[in-house]
Amino acid sequence: MTRLHLFDLDGTLMYGTSSPVEMSRQLGLSEEIAALERSFAALELQPFQFATAIQRLWADLTPAHVRAAFDAAPWLLGIQEVWKEIRERGEYCAVISLSPSFFVELLLEWGAHAAHGSVFPEVPFTRPVDVAGILTPEGKVTVADQLCARFGVTRADCVAYGDSSTDVALFDVVPVSVAVNARPYLVERATHVYEGRDLREAYQLTGVARMGVEAS
Repeated sequence: MTRLHLFDLDGTLMYGTSSPVEMSRQLGLSEEIAALERSFAALELQPFQFATAIQRLWADLTPAHVRAAFDAAPWLLGIQEVWKEIRERGEYCAVISLSPSFFVELLLEWGAHAAHGSVFPEVPFTRPVDVAGILTPEGKVTVADQLCARFGVTRADCVAYGDSSTDVALFDVVPVSVAVNARPYLVERATHVYEGRDLREAYQLTGVARMGVEAS
């Protein structure tokens, strides 16, 4: 059986934080991004409004800042090992995130078959973000369907990993889901629940893993 494993990024692969927070930290804008994230979590901002706001905030963002944020981020342990095993099993792994595409796509370096984020202009910014390219929670399902078609699988073959309200729509349409350090309302929708900092342990809950997990 071939499966497609679909991973959220912020709060899921990254422990207790998000890529916008980590990039803002590089610019000394932690308080500003915290305020925007609170508004987004409270549904006071729609995804496209959040995207345009963070682009304004990141007027001085450079590729060096993006790389530094990626390298310094608190990633879960074992991400590359999990994706390597998925590949060796003949299965597929992809990241779908509302975060900027220029950050999400760096995870292709770690072995993801695909990485989809909200489409932002390249940095440093010389043009505005196109709101049509900003992903929504429902848009994650659309991307998942496109990936299913690309890899020759169906929703019934998918496993989703997520942590928050942006993952609810995807959890609701796949048969297997893993809530990773998740909010209670997502936990209630998940077939498996994981609290911790090692993706190998979360992956093992699906019952398909061959790998052993070393104590950390």
